[in-house]
Amino acid sequence: MENEKSKGMPLLGDEFPEMTVETTHGTIELPKAFSGKWFVLFSHPADFTPVCTTEFYAFQKRYDQFRDLNCELIGMSVDQVFAHIKWEEWIQENLNIEIEFPVIADTGTVAGKLGLIHPGKGTNTVRAVFVVDDHGKIRIILYYPQELGRNMDEILRVVEAMQIADNKKVAMPANWPNNELVDDHVIIPPAKDVKTSKERLKQAESGEFTCYDWWLCHKKLD
Repeated sequence: MENEKSKGMPLLGDEFPEMTVETTHGTIELPKAFSGKWFVLFSHPADFTPVCTTEFYAFQKRYDQFRDLNCELIGMSVDQVFAHIKWEEWIQENLNIEIEFPVIADTGTVAGKLGLIHPGKGTNTVRAVFVVDDHGKIRIILYYPQELGRNMDEILRVVEAMQIADNKKVAMPANWPNNELVDDHVIIPPAKDVKTSKERLKQAESGEFTCYDWWLCHKKLD
């Protein structure tokens, strides 16, 4: 029974479910199409909705910044491809911006696999964000109600922060890179034994990094 529940609700660290989807850019196989890249999949309850229109505009404005991080974007809405195309045309004609990333046309199958139907919010799919790494693993999941637009700068921030955390084997403080305690520094993972905890303080004394205590040490990025 527990396994059945988990099938429709992927969790952090899970492989992104393999699926073939129809999009405004043709048929795409996920996550294979983005092999070797990070990608952000963001869902919408329907085309031609005000909040979602502002989000499409905002994502497109930052598309180059995502691509600079080796990260692609892919939208999703429970509407047909022709509706997506018409919506994109409206955005270009009225807001003077061309949507360059693909948009999935879902009949409900993708929403079911990703756990986007939340009965307490009605029959519409919730607006979700899945951040998937270059190995096809889900690293971040965010859910938003229809009333609240997403913060694209935050989504950019978490992609960059997670890549740094992976590459440098560090953790990222609150509001990085503008943390109130450590500024733009990153966190050294806590010591896991007594010997390492004592070495941490010696390393701090030598200026290798800074510590509030042996379990809370930070340093500037290399």
